[in-house]
Amino acid sequence: MDPKHLIPIIKEIGRGKNAARDLSREDAKALFSAILNDAIPPLQLGAILIALRIKGESLDELAGFLEACEASYPHLEAPTGKVPLVIPAYNGARQLPNLTPLLATLVAREGVPVLVHGVSDDPGRVTTIEIFRAMGVEPARDVAEAEQQLAERQLALLTIDTLAPQLARVLKLRREIGLRSSAHTLVKMIQPFTSKAIRLVSVTHPEYLERMRVFFTGYGSHALLLRGAEGEAVAHPRREPAVEWLDGGTAETWRAAAEENPELPDSREPAVTASWIREALAGKRPVPAAITHQLRCAARAADNRPAP
Repeated sequence: MDPKHLIPIIKEIGRGKNAARDLSREDAKALFSAILNDAIPPLQLGAILIALRIKGESLDELAGFLEACEASYPHLEAPTGKVPLVIPAYNGARQLPNLTPLLATLVAREGVPVLVHGVSDDPGRVTTIEIFRAMGVEPARDVAEAEQQLAERQLALLTIDTLAPQLARVLKLRREIGLRSSAHTLVKMIQPFTSKAIRLVSVTHPEYLERMRVFFTGYGSHALLLRGAEGEAVAHPRREPAVEWLDGGTAETWRAAAEENPELPDSREPAVTASWIREALAGKRPVPAAITHQLRCAARAADNRPAP
């Protein structure tokens, strides 16, 4: 993108939280396509990312950005006749053990294909992929291998570097800028399949629930929305598990009672968490009630089972 065309865009979005103007959906798509294609000079790119961070993305901008993302990587074929669940894994564990691998494996056991995509490592956090590796489950080397894993065992892992390398490059700019960007929101919203799939979308802060609810009832569909555990897409084991089903123009909340003292791993370390998850999968430890509820919600969304 020509730098002289970027100056008016930066002026529009860079006037501060209250004075900035939003881009149209079409302009937002063009801008993020240029970002993904590494077609913006570093100085202007930094200005754009910081401006968007301060202003916040409008729903039209998010829709345009997401269109650009979806056009930037190859999508997977789901197993015939199945509706897969997509679990983004980008926050990792800081305090609580990360039980996303437990949820993913339980859903796959129900016959629902599960694709987990995320980062393989994140300094100071324990990632979902690190725990899967401690369980002996490695990420697929490419999309074709992930499709094969989904067909054979109903569960596949992909690093974002393998799934969507252009988007992965934008995510890594955080290490140079020091702040998260729009890419960190978008990567949790992508739909990596050529056919219908259920996206499991988690937020950290309550105010983002309303934003995602409006987006997936006005701009998208087929999403399960919740406040995750430390931002991971797994229900917090000590809170009331409330999962929202967003299917186009409608929103429905599925709730269950909170569990006061769920049994959890003694540590967030990958080896400890992996060992505990293996025991839970073998029936030697109780699965937290919040995760059992989330499992039922995922199964219901994927194949229209009775309400949990």
